[in-house]
Amino acid sequence: MLSREELLHLFDRFSVLISQPDVKKRIADAVNDNQEAVAVTTAIQEEILKEMGVDPTYGLSCLGKIGMEYENDQDLMVRFYRFVATYVTEDLYSELIWQLEMLKHMRNYGADDQSAILEKLRQKMEKDFENEASLLSVEEIKEIVETRA
Repeated sequence: MLSREELLHLFDRFSVLISQPDVKKRIADAVNDNQEAVAVTTAIQEEILKEMGVDPTYGLSCLGKIGMEYENDQDLMVRFYRFVATYVTEDLYSELIWQLEMLKHMRNYGADDQSAILEKLRQKMEKDFENEASLLSVEEIKEIVETRA
């Protein structure tokens, strides 16, 4: 198990890195390339663990055991939950960036095409509310418009 000091270093370093504009851009770029933000943030954690001289697979596996190993360390648990909240926030940030790009692309089309795109999105969300159902790729948008033509 990672020591308390190692975990605190990981949390602090991740917090610093994730707030930097180039890292936010890295996450947004990954999402725009149809990758998941979680994959990028996990890669960042792996980089930090390597910097620390810790095997990334081992280090990541330790994160799942923090609750049991350090349950009585209130300070560490609070920092861990902040770390997890940052992770979720960055994932949400990336999804919002993707949605913004989708909406910007939709502006290229007329009102009727935009209505058709939104209807297709509604249908997609009804079928699969989870798994990024609120997103359409540029290709999917083009396909909807071409099908209408």
